[in-house]
Amino acid sequence: MLTPWDLLTSDIMRYPLIIAVLIGLTAPIVGTYLVQKRLSLLGDGLGHVALTGVAVGWLVGAWVQTTPHDVLAVPGALVASVLGAIAIEYVREVGHTSRDVALAILFYGGIAGGVVIIQLAGGTSASLMAYLFGSISTVTSSDLVITVVLAVIVLAVGVGLRHLLFAVTSDEEFARAAGLPVRATNLLIAVIAALTVTLAMRIVGALMVSALMIVPVAAAQTLVVGFSRTMRWAMMVGLVCSLGGLVLTAYVNLPPGGVIVLLAIGMYVVGLAVRAILERARAHRTEEVSARA
Repeated sequence: MLTPWDLLTSDIMRYPLIIAVLIGLTAPIVGTYLVQKRLSLLGDGLGHVALTGVAVGWLVGAWVQTTPHDVLAVPGALVASVLGAIAIEYVREVGHTSRDVALAILFYGGIAGGVVIIQLAGGTSASLMAYLFGSISTVTSSDLVITVVLAVIVLAVGVGLRHLLFAVTSDEEFARAAGLPVRATNLLIAVIAALTVTLAMRIVGALMVSALMIVPVAAAQTLVVGFSRTMRWAMMVGLVCSLGGLVLTAYVNLPPGGVIVLLAIGMYVVGLAVRAILERARAHRTEEVSARA
């Protein structure tokens, strides 16, 4: 039976545990802004684009004969997701395309590009599975370094500029009338979402990283009111789910990304139940007070 100390000292679990902490803290920060901006599916679109970046990195690695060939996969995903974030804002602003159409283009173009390019790189669609659904056995020290750097950037922007980001996401027209840099802020939100997709890809997987951005925020909203409180509670939910899901997969052979997301959904359901109980109790007390009056 593995002990907590065994997990901390394990060569396989050490890096994923650190990454899980960083993912749990950063993903809900970005998700809070995306929910406020009604762009909950942006992470999904960027996750699909990141797959194209993974395949491109794999292809470049094959060309320059790196060992292993996928050593450039995560940097490729980073570049592709950032470019995808910039593209969607450009299409939406300049092309006057609605958000859902732009996201659909990212969805389909990203997954199609990944499948085609990975074949050109000499791999197969199965080569993308670890990036689609996450895999702790493939995490390396270079992945950890990239994750730490990206997490620091996301935390610095998401927390340090929270007043500006909140102003733009809550009322874009008012922010524009007040002279705030709305376009640059929208682009910044999209870029930090892209960074979050990249840092979470190894553990959660590109297909489910958006859930870790959004579901903890939804769970927090069932219990608290207010932007700052929602963000803090969402970070706690994300941290508990990331660590809890990863530790659980050390004892049970299950994919970490799926377990983490299911835990987050479970906490959302619990939050709904708790809120319903509290509202019923509050209504009952109100009825009692009215009856006594």
